[in-house]
Amino acid sequence: MEIIRFSDIRPEPWRNGGGVTRELASHPKAASAQDGAWDWRVSIADVSKAGAFSAFPGMERVLTVIDGELLLLTVDGEEHPVEKYRPFRFSGEADTSSALPTGDIRDLNIIARAGAFKGYTSIIELSKKRAHPVFEGQLAVLLEGKASVVPGADPEEDPDVPAAEPVELGRYDAVVGSDLRSPELLGRGFVAVVSIDRVTA
Repeated sequence: MEIIRFSDIRPEPWRNGGGVTRELASHPKAASAQDGAWDWRVSIADVSKAGAFSAFPGMERVLTVIDGELLLLTVDGEEHPVEKYRPFRFSGEADTSSALPTGDIRDLNIIARAGAFKGYTSIIELSKKRAHPVFEGQLAVLLEGKASVVPGADPEEDPDVPAAEPVELGRYDAVVGSDLRSPELLGRGFVAVVSIDRVTA
């Protein structure tokens, strides 16, 4: 069971200097976070001042405000109010700038190579009674509240073996999905489930 601790991630400055980003995951992992050599990347960015977004030619972006109320994006001259927990998809090569009408925000970003990968973000409300599994190709990020994660059941496992102890998550910690004993989340609050699908011809 793999957990990415937000507190362990070093913030990196944007390519245009307008903010900082913390990379949760990228593919391939050996690619540089600065030159766009990856095919997809999932990150959390702090936006504290209005201004232009970095361009990512050949990429498609999905941006979700996860802290703060509103980000006003202008994409190729058209304004889009992006409210909290409402994912917004746009072209990485578009001329994009932002305004902060309600103050600083933090956002969750997927950037994926168009035609090769497709990224999706869903906001899920957790339950203490019904576990939420995280499957292969998914990343679950705790946005608010309290949650813990345990490995899913293994049908071949000895029933007399004690169950794994729950692991507590901090805010913005991410759980990497798996189809082998898929991790399961329980708690109260909201989680962003990021899915990266390979595009097939």
